Amino acid sequence: MTILNITPDSFSDGGAHERPDAAASAAILAVQEGADLLDVGAESTRPGAERIPAEAQLARLLPAIRAIRDAGVILPITVDTTLAGVAEACLDAGATAINDVSGGTEDPNLLALAAERRVGIVLMHRLAPPDRDSYSDRYRSAPSYDGGVVASVKDSLARSLERAVKAGIAPEAVLLDPGLGFGKTVEQNLELVRRTGEFLALGRPILSGASRKSFVGRAGATPGQEPDPPAARDAASVAFSVLHFVNGASVFRVHATAMHVRAVRAAHAALPSDRWASR
Repeated sequence: MTILNITPDSFSDGGAHERPDAAASAAILAVQEGADLLDVGAESTRPGAERIPAEAQLARLLPAIRAIRDAGVILPITVDTTLAGVAEACLDAGATAINDVSGGTEDPNLLALAAERRVGIVLMHRLAPPDRDSYSDRYRSAPSYDGGVVASVKDSLARSLERAVKAGIAPEAVLLDPGLGFGKTVEQNLELVRRTGEFLALGRPILSGASRKSFVGRAGATPGQEPDPPAARDAASVAFSVLHFVNGASVFRVHATAMHVRAVRAAHAALPSDRWASR
């Protein structure tokens, strides 16, 4: 899942794809590098980011999606939004699925829309909206999770899946995302990656969203030194994606498409085929 942020303020690539022609060129490159789908969003979810109203999101998203389709790109497109009105307009413009970082909790109409349109949906766990969150290595005190971060996130994802099914969404249309970097310290993120296999009991594929995040930078940093800036974290991001793959994740939301495609293919080839029976 190649990330195309149609934003001026995303933590890693803000401003790179704001123009529709730039978004289309990036989409074409993603196809060439082996992407299976594109994730297009117009509201940054970095900690402290300003919330963007629906009208402003659509002013960014619709020209980009149309340009991508006009360029002949036929890959599925997930629209990264928590708002039903934005999702609906983007589906009409050529998007094919929804990526909701609120897990279907922010806009009660979004799950109903996904059910009505019979589209896929990603449901993510987060502790708080991005404008009230912090980078993983900057918490003054660790976010509290009753029963531990893994059990708490698993329970939250189970409830998100249940709400989706009750809204009329087919279970096979749901992808679950533990929300790496959203309301978790560095160590809490590492624990989620290590114990991803426990989420497979929910019966749905798990999305990995580690690419270039602060916990990745901190884990890959030389002791005593500051982490690399986000754009220099691709090697560490690939390492986390491969580890997440081995532990049970099967979809990867990434910036550096070609590196991740090659790394995950190699890991897949190296592991015994019976590892994939439960995925």
